[in-house]
Amino acid sequence: MRIISFYLLIVLVTICLTSCNKTSDTVQYSDFLQLHPENPHYLMYEGKPILIVTSSEHYGAVLNLDFDYKTYLKALNEDGMNMTRAFTGTYVENPESFGILFNTLAPKGTSFICPWARSDVPGYKAGGNKFDLDKWDDGYFNRLKDFVSVAKDNGIMVEVTLFSSIYNDKSWTFCPLDHDNNINQTDTIDRKNVHTPDNGNLMSFQEKVVKKIVQELKDFPNVFYEIQNEPWADNTARNFWLNPNDSSATPGNWRYNVEIASDAALEWQKKVTSWIVDAEQDFENKHLIAQNYCNFYYPVEEVDSNISIMNFHYAWPQAVHMNYGYNRVISFDEDGFKGDDPAPYRKNAWNFMLAGGGIYDNLDYSFFVGAEDGSGINTAPGHGSAVLRSQLAFLKEFLESFDFIHLKPDPSVVKLPPGTFPQVLANHGKEYAIYLDGGTQCDLQLYIPPGKYMATWINPVSFETEKEVEIINNIDQVTLASPEYDGEIALKIAKVNTH
Repeated sequence: MRIISFYLLIVLVTICLTSCNKTSDTVQYSDFLQLHPENPHYLMYEGKPILIVTSSEHYGAVLNLDFDYKTYLKALNEDGMNMTRAFTGTYVENPESFGILFNTLAPKGTSFICPWARSDVPGYKAGGNKFDLDKWDDGYFNRLKDFVSVAKDNGIMVEVTLFSSIYNDKSWTFCPLDHDNNINQTDTIDRKNVHTPDNGNLMSFQEKVVKKIVQELKDFPNVFYEIQNEPWADNTARNFWLNPNDSSATPGNWRYNVEIASDAALEWQKKVTSWIVDAEQDFENKHLIAQNYCNFYYPVEEVDSNISIMNFHYAWPQAVHMNYGYNRVISFDEDGFKGDDPAPYRKNAWNFMLAGGGIYDNLDYSFFVGAEDGSGINTAPGHGSAVLRSQLAFLKEFLESFDFIHLKPDPSVVKLPPGTFPQVLANHGKEYAIYLDGGTQCDLQLYIPPGKYMATWINPVSFETEKEVEIINNIDQVTLASPEYDGEIALKIAKVNTH
């Protein structure tokens, strides 16, 4: 009897160990970042709905060997952020780019690492040997995978940006695909053709590197791919003025114009998308793909069926309103250029997310080499700080206090918003999330079905509840008098269960 019990114990332990190993080694598709099946304007991760609100470094965490990404990712997690963008190394910046004093995308000398191995031939523009585009750098891929793994441990999603526009001729001279930076005789071409079908023999190297990256990141559930960062910047086809009556609204001033990528650039992006899809065709678990359309807003003319996330930079709420019908996640993929104060970025985030956006990402320059904890002071065209990150984390917490999967943008809820600009998410008759931008006090007139509700006014800066009032209305209209506020206030309305 004792012998039977002993063998039974061994069998049970073996089964347990086998089960544990399967759990740790196999990631189910339900764990992968994916569109939420009930509301594809939001994402699901590890089987739960997820909002992405973040303030992340300038995209060089992987390609810059001097950058301590473990400290960085831990800091993001501790500050309540949950996404970072990572450029792959197909693009790298020169030290003078955008006037950034401490730029993680501009590594010093041989601190730059990318998918391609260095050759034995000296002469890379930024220092060290040229690249051999026929050989992979194992150290790079080990670093990339460890970065994504550490991000996963910290609850951080990683947007892997495969390519980026090349903003000027000087920056092109730093890129590995430039003829002078590799030993593979890549064609000498205009930088504006790099991300078009008319790019000579660069296309084959681009396809190989995309498929290699996709293969290496096959099993990571916290990854999605972005085809190209700001594809309109080196291939603008057309533009329209945000304000046609503004004399400064010239085609050369990007702050006043919505620029759209050329047909050639869009065709090339479709090719990159097809490479990702082809590389993953036999994968059990597939990753989402994002496409970057323009700054500000635009009614996108066509969305590839393989695209799940629609990226906009410096986005206005109109980017959500105009494209909501595509039933994709709409993302404010980069914020910046509004000075060194948290207020504009905080307001942008509240306006966008309460318009129905699913992702907000501020470009945070307080993270750089030597200040990976986000405590740095930088000279740059944007802002980042622990203060801003805490405010963004509170926005995320505010939305997570709702059953947000069932919220939808509905400006018709507001009958009259005197002196303020409202954004409204509604689950009619149950919950309403409202943000008022502007003014100091508002008698807000709303259309809400009859019933009993609790209305809570919340300060987005102090996080304090400013006022709480019970609503009992017998008609479908109600007027709520806000407390006094300093330029912005949030409102949560929830139906009271009377049973």
